[in-house]
Amino acid sequence: MKEKLMSLKEKAYETFSEAKDLDTLNDLKIMFLGKKGELTQILRGMSKLAPEERPEIGKLANEIKEELEHKFLEKMQILKRELKQSKLKSEFIDVTIPTNVVLGHKHPLTLILDEIKEIFVGLGYEVVEGPEIETDYYNFEALNTPKDHPARDVQDTFYITNDILLRTQTSPVQVRTMERQKPPLKIIAPGRVFRSDAVDASHSPVFHQVEGLTVGTDITMGDLKGTLIKFIHEIFGKDRKARFRPHFFPFTEPSAEMDISCIACQGEGCRLCSNTGWLEILGCGMVHPNVLKMAGYDPEKVSGFAFGMGVERIALLKYGIDDMRLLYENNLHFLRQF
Repeated sequence: MKEKLMSLKEKAYETFSEAKDLDTLNDLKIMFLGKKGELTQILRGMSKLAPEERPEIGKLANEIKEELEHKFLEKMQILKRELKQSKLKSEFIDVTIPTNVVLGHKHPLTLILDEIKEIFVGLGYEVVEGPEIETDYYNFEALNTPKDHPARDVQDTFYITNDILLRTQTSPVQVRTMERQKPPLKIIAPGRVFRSDAVDASHSPVFHQVEGLTVGTDITMGDLKGTLIKFIHEIFGKDRKARFRPHFFPFTEPSAEMDISCIACQGEGCRLCSNTGWLEILGCGMVHPNVLKMAGYDPEKVSGFAFGMGVERIALLKYGIDDMRLLYENNLHFLRQF
């Protein structure tokens, strides 16, 4: 039996040393040292030994078992180190190798919105924001919009309940600001708005607006015109001409629409401007006295002007884009131009 144990030791040593991976090594441990392994099979023959031989053989078997377990652990550590080195080698990244990484950039709508903000902040305006889910009061009533006005129709507005809706303009932000802030004030309110429009080249149910409001003493239509002409010169260049046409908005009186000379034909007349030489750019007017009263202002002491523009409209004209849908389709060929 002694010879069998020594032979087992040599055989196990040799096979442990030759193991190439951890799975093989674990299989060898089971084969030699497991409950049904070769060492166990040899020790089952101890009952046939003379009583005086058993202590010596038992001691030798325990020593061999400890030596094999030590050899197993030693080989396991070697294989683990080799595996780690192999992974590090295969996963090595040479950071000096040139790569064609395409960096992202701002979306054209973001570029235009940032430019609009920068212009008005430079004119002393503060940027304010408000909720996209609004009440009927802030979206319509506080803006002097009659109950029977078409804008309040369910065909034009996304109602959540009879009194809660998705805002159709960012003008409610102006009302909320006036309620908590005394004049003078100069603010712009950029943000998303929602209207029940079908998607086409010039319409979307979700789009972006920037509304502006100035309130103070002795504010006139001349201040409004000067501010907006300065704005379009900054956006479209100093050669861009402007005109104001009388219009109607419930929350301003007098009201106007502002046009600019056509971007494409410089006012000569073309398909883009329907041969008029002009392009509508925004709506504006002097804040209606009723709006000032509902906000807690005295229209006998203060006056103001307001304006509102579609960010997508500005982007289409600024960049010469002929289809609004391109701004939302995430076409990389289109976006890479910016």
